[in-house]
Amino acid sequence: MLTRHLQNPILSPNPANSWESFAVFNGTIIHTNDKYFLFYRAMGEEVDYQGRKMRLSTIGLAKSPDGVNFNSRKQFLKPEMKWELFGLEDPRVTKIDNLYFLFYTALSDFPPNYTSIKVAVAVSSDLETISERHLVTPFNAKAMTLFPEKIDDFYTTLLTVNTDRPPSVIGLAQFKELKTLWDEKFWKEWYESLDDHTINIRRVNSDQTEIGAPPVKTKNGWLLVHSYIKHYLSQNVPKEFRIEAVLLDNSNPQKIVGRIETPLLNAEMDYERNGQTKDIVFPSGAVIENKKLKVYYGGADFCCALAEGNLSGLFSHFEINSPTVLKCKKFAHNPLLQPIPEHSWESKAVFNPGVIVLNNKVYLLYRALSDDNISNLGLAVSCDGLYIDERLPEPVYPLRSLYEKPKKIGLAGGVEDARLTEIEKRIYMCYTAYDGETPRLALSSISKQDFLNRSFAAWEEPVVISPPNLGDKNGALFPEKINNKYVFFHRIEPNIVIDAAADLEFKKKQFLGFEGIILPRTKSWDEVKVGISGPPIKTESGWLVFYHGISRIDGHYRIGALLLDLTNPANVIARTPYPILEPETYFEKEGVVPNVVFSCGQAVFKDEVYLYYGGADRVVCGAKIKISFLISYLLKSNQKKYLSS
Repeated sequence: MLTRHLQNPILSPNPANSWESFAVFNGTIIHTNDKYFLFYRAMGEEVDYQGRKMRLSTIGLAKSPDGVNFNSRKQFLKPEMKWELFGLEDPRVTKIDNLYFLFYTALSDFPPNYTSIKVAVAVSSDLETISERHLVTPFNAKAMTLFPEKIDDFYTTLLTVNTDRPPSVIGLAQFKELKTLWDEKFWKEWYESLDDHTINIRRVNSDQTEIGAPPVKTKNGWLLVHSYIKHYLSQNVPKEFRIEAVLLDNSNPQKIVGRIETPLLNAEMDYERNGQTKDIVFPSGAVIENKKLKVYYGGADFCCALAEGNLSGLFSHFEINSPTVLKCKKFAHNPLLQPIPEHSWESKAVFNPGVIVLNNKVYLLYRALSDDNISNLGLAVSCDGLYIDERLPEPVYPLRSLYEKPKKIGLAGGVEDARLTEIEKRIYMCYTAYDGETPRLALSSISKQDFLNRSFAAWEEPVVISPPNLGDKNGALFPEKINNKYVFFHRIEPNIVIDAAADLEFKKKQFLGFEGIILPRTKSWDEVKVGISGPPIKTESGWLVFYHGISRIDGHYRIGALLLDLTNPANVIARTPYPILEPETYFEKEGVVPNVVFSCGQAVFKDEVYLYYGGADRVVCGAKIKISFLISYLLKSNQKKYLSS
């Protein structure tokens, strides 16, 4: 969406200057007094420095009459303080209150590490001399910038936190006085409540974002040109550095009001693909002039380059009120259930609970795995949905049919992934019956009263409802008839399948068929296959459905949501563009199957859903989200609106 300048690269290493003979990149720009000042990261040849063999990074300054042809290059900042002893990187400059604030990454050790990479600032009144310099963050951070005007009478900054202990987050900080910038107490308190200050731009948790250029004010919002690194945490594919853009609300910049889904720029030219680091475009400066957006960026960690685009044309690609990343809020005390080594039937793992609410109590019918990989169903009870109050010592639904018993010694097998639905005071359970070779769907039921009385011997003899010789999983029954038929979800890989049955007896050996289908999406987080989570929730807007998807890039299991038509649930009204739940904690990333969040049920409390899920196929966890908020998000994601050009 941006056109590269014909004179690119506009700044290259200068062999005549030892301090910038190796690389000059990531330049930030400011235009004042009919001159353009470009501050950039400069690297010289490898030398012995402070007892280390290294290339020292310092901050250079070049001037230009037109923003393209730069001269008068000089070394503007070099190490003077202990917190920047081993280098200064990636400057960003902003003018406010007739002062210039030049933020940079300060390195206090080499090789740099999580504890030695922080943000510092230098203050100047004339862009020629420095009046003061300070360490800003007492924690790991990079890429800090200051908004060029107060917002609601507050000075406002953006910074990227935990860059060297990913995943990083973009944070926003506000204060009344500029000297608070280097107030250690302020930053320590701010960091303690970091979650309250973040702006989430990442689409999935395997990506990375970093502040790019200082924000530029427009009538539509603060334009933030930033770095987006796809697959940053993935091991299977190379990282993809992009320049992207979002719009932040002019009065509340923590709110994203628009974004462009496609990159403004990818690494394509030789000076972007070959350098100190291959295939990198990294934005560090932006100005709007003559109805054009000019973006200054680093190419391959080697040179400075410029690209520009017509502003009205760019704005026509901004999706307004676009769905930013919406996340379920995970329970602070996760995991809720863990294996009990003393119970042989649940010694290896407990996960993927089916859920039902009876008499204001939440019942979790969880899958329990023994050391020899046999699955049974256990039961835990919660009075408030948040904490487990009771857990039964024995299985409540052991293996009951040939379809659940391994065909050969040593194979896995059993009763897996129950999903519970109450219809007319009877509880129906769909589950996967696995004989070690072919998973099939099974259906059983019990009266509500027998369940509450814990008369679990009253479960009806299960009936297999999926065809033979066909792997079928993830079965769930709708809570009411549609068009006078009982409706089921199930999964014939890789799709979610919707089917109907005249009754729930299945006495004539009829099997579920293939009446409707919901497909995976190409080039998305749910590209490989999709499957239902718990039974659907009826709302005025449609059937709200949680589902899991698997990424082709990293193989992670994530959870999203669907909104389906009330009378024709095969008709998808809306679908979350990004996952709402991802594996992030150690007990979601490490377990029997790593990097998995997988739900089989949820509990509804007024406008809130408690979503229960398995973490890494080993533990049971919980998260919550507001129904009204989620439906609004779904509808918004389906009604794309763009700024007028």
